[in-house]
Amino acid sequence: MTATQPQINRRIPCELCPLRRLDYFRDFTPEELKFVSGFKRGELVVDQGAMVLSEGAHSAQLFTLLSGWAFRYKSLEDGRRQILNYLLPGDLVGLQGSIIGEMEHSVEALTPATFCVFQREDLPVLYREQPGLAFDVTWLASREERMLDENLLSIGRRSALERAAYLIAFLYQRAITVGMGNGKRVSLPITQQHVADTLGLSIVHTNKTLRKLASRDLIRWQGRSCEVVDEKELLAVAGWDGLVEGRRPLI
Repeated sequence: MTATQPQINRRIPCELCPLRRLDYFRDFTPEELKFVSGFKRGELVVDQGAMVLSEGAHSAQLFTLLSGWAFRYKSLEDGRRQILNYLLPGDLVGLQGSIIGEMEHSVEALTPATFCVFQREDLPVLYREQPGLAFDVTWLASREERMLDENLLSIGRRSALERAAYLIAFLYQRAITVGMGNGKRVSLPITQQHVADTLGLSIVHTNKTLRKLASRDLIRWQGRSCEVVDEKELLAVAGWDGLVEGRRPLI
């Protein structure tokens, strides 16, 4: 079961979803919109630090992040954790538990967040009656795999400086695409511990690495958040061409 219980009362109808106004997400057909509106059971509103799904749990729900940030992670018995990926609005959450039956990672809210709640038992109906939406779910799972591939490349082959530059540039560009920036200013709500747990570095090494990026005026660190100052040079340090992604599905 999940660590938190969904609020059943719907706050935002799918027809008025603020994410659908963004060009980044593909349009639904009227039939698809009607189906998803019926598929949605309510919204889960959580505080920063709330556990949304826990490793080993059997969740009855599937989620889409509507607002805020979250992250996926796995933990060792001694409490050390590896952050696998970060979740932004529009990302599907809990598909692994819906398909396999048991969550093999945990999901925690990085900021106050709102999730759209769907009932797992209705997923076969989606696959049977809505082939377009079924393809969308498959596409989102494939996209997650692609992001994990890039993260694994970072941890395995990039230097500490390149890893940090890639992570910050990646999160920055993802935030921009889902309209989280005020103009071009995005404050990434991550601490140095989050960076260390993502990159597989000690907190001391992480601090030194981030200070190098800051000394080059590429980023500005502000305690519990990070601001990108020079995106172009940050990409150059990472050796990364940037996010290449057209319009994407939204369930």
